Amino acid sequence: MQHNQLRKSIGLVSALSIVVGMVMGSGVFFMPTQVFTATTTPGLGIIAWILGGFISIAAGLTTAEISTIIPKTGGMVTYLKEVYGDIWGYLLGWAQTLVYIPAIMAALAMMFSIQVMSLLELSKDMLIPVAIGVVAFLTIMNSLGSKTGGTIQTLATIGKLIPLFAIIIVGFIKGDGGVVRLLPVIPESKPLVTALGSALAAIMFAYDGWISVGNIAGEMKNPKKDLPIAIVGGLFIIMGVYVLINIAYLLVLPANVLASTQAPANEVANVIFGANAGKFITTGIMVSIFGTLNAFILTGARVPYVMAVENKLPFSNILAKLNKSNMPLNSTILMLLFSSLYIMTGNFGPLIDLTVFIIWLFYVMVFAAVFILRKREPDIERPYKVPMYPIIPIIAILGGLYIILNTIIAQPMNAVLGIGITALGIPVYMARKNKFTNLD
Repeated sequence: MQHNQLRKSIGLVSALSIVVGMVMGSGVFFMPTQVFTATTTPGLGIIAWILGGFISIAAGLTTAEISTIIPKTGGMVTYLKEVYGDIWGYLLGWAQTLVYIPAIMAALAMMFSIQVMSLLELSKDMLIPVAIGVVAFLTIMNSLGSKTGGTIQTLATIGKLIPLFAIIIVGFIKGDGGVVRLLPVIPESKPLVTALGSALAAIMFAYDGWISVGNIAGEMKNPKKDLPIAIVGGLFIIMGVYVLINIAYLLVLPANVLASTQAPANEVANVIFGANAGKFITTGIMVSIFGTLNAFILTGARVPYVMAVENKLPFSNILAKLNKSNMPLNSTILMLLFSSLYIMTGNFGPLIDLTVFIIWLFYVMVFAAVFILRKREPDIERPYKVPMYPIIPIIAILGGLYIILNTIIAQPMNAVLGIGITALGIPVYMARKNKFTNLD
């Protein structure tokens, strides 16, 4: 594997665009169901979207410092390996391979399937076949090479912007719910802390992607100045869009209706545009999800592939093979098989809660690494330092711990499953560590 020196060619505007492009995806079209189910009140749901944005900003600013002082291939896996030891990087890669990546693929595939069923008026029995079918189709497309995947991503970028801004603008103009639909704030049927925590678990899926923001630091002309501006500016833009579109939802439909439908954006579009025009919005959402799913299939397979190249997984000799198009086909097929198993559950909500819980266990470790490296290596060159240290890292850690602890309390089975699957990697690591082939 070649390690080339990155060119410092990215300015502030480009960095800002990358941040928005990486984070803004399909979650905002579907997560209102989970959010308003958890909060039961519209006001608390809006507050949760805002709080999730601030936690993500703190998380992105904190992680950016780590990425600039550990500028190595591998992202978060490398951060954990360098700071805590090889086994922690391994466990993250293990968890990403078995749960995080395929479960997100499954959730996205089911979201896509819901759009298809709405557009074509298909039976609910088609949810699982269509979902597995789209993952299989994109697996085949990506096996042909990267050019096809790139074309899909370009179309998806356009697809996700059209329905977002159409719903926001027309929803505010034609929505007749008024400010009354934004109240009350305090839920009556469940504790405030638990309701907010459950909503955040869903919301962080919509904000996911900020962990990759720090990866562009090595290509920025002035990371010390521009990186924090790009992170804060980009995530503020995203938070603004998320809050505005959820207010637009509430101006059209009450929170209890949004909580009761699998596709809230579709329901709102049908009300404000009419059934026929609403199908155009549905198509845009479908294209957006299609592209997001394609990105996960394209990039997600690289996690088991790289681990297999380093001989870290069972059947590494098979998973490390490339096809004639120089694509890791066997690793992609592995992700297809795992995601198909998750699709068979028929419900993406629990999958999202599970993935958020698992990944935030490791996120918190990354945030804490800032304190460890400040003490362990105080003189190391830091092109960028997290602002308002230690307040920003503490906010990120507390936000992460809140999400984790709430899952343990409110969804203990998800917590046990997540920790259990991750812990399964320990005996595998111990059995194979003498066979590893490191690529550093």
